[in-house]
Amino acid sequence: MAQNSTVFKIYLQIADMDRNYYADHSLTLARHPSETDERMMMRLLAFVMNAQERLEFTRGLCEEDEPDLWLKSYADEIELWLEVGLPSEKRLKRACNRSQKTVLLTYGSDQAFEPWWQSVKKLAAGQKGLTIYRISEDQSESLTALAQRGAQISASITDGQIWLSSESGSATIDPQQIYPVV
Repeated sequence: MAQNSTVFKIYLQIADMDRNYYADHSLTLARHPSETDERMMMRLLAFVMNAQERLEFTRGLCEEDEPDLWLKSYADEIELWLEVGLPSEKRLKRACNRSQKTVLLTYGSDQAFEPWWQSVKKLAAGQKGLTIYRISEDQSESLTALAQRGAQISASITDGQIWLSSESGSATIDPQQIYPVV
């Protein structure tokens, strides 16, 4: 018998001083049985970093042709493709070709990240509209500690640094932009 997804209801308050975006979001995240809390919280972080009215979670893991989150125009064109993890070269290229802008949020150990980065660095150099961020392993672990099925999370963003807090603790995330190099 197939396992069902675990549903997380999250009330999210965002105060993004960098973009002058202030909003509350009532989100329902379905964590696929094969997905970890860490990956699910990275999807939430991607939402926080790029929040706007039409940004939405997709079927992601269940659908090869969909990102983890996307922003579509009213004409159904993909304006923003948000991906988390370490996607294959093929998936990264597809994302860049199908959207106006692609943002990738990488996380996890350096032992996994370094070989992946060496394998896609050349491909990344030829893609327009691609931005890649790296979240350190200790920061992703602190974010994972906030995962609760009924959470109220506050997020503040100032000078690129993200501070998240909930009743179970807090996490400070400092995404490092690795591509394009700033």
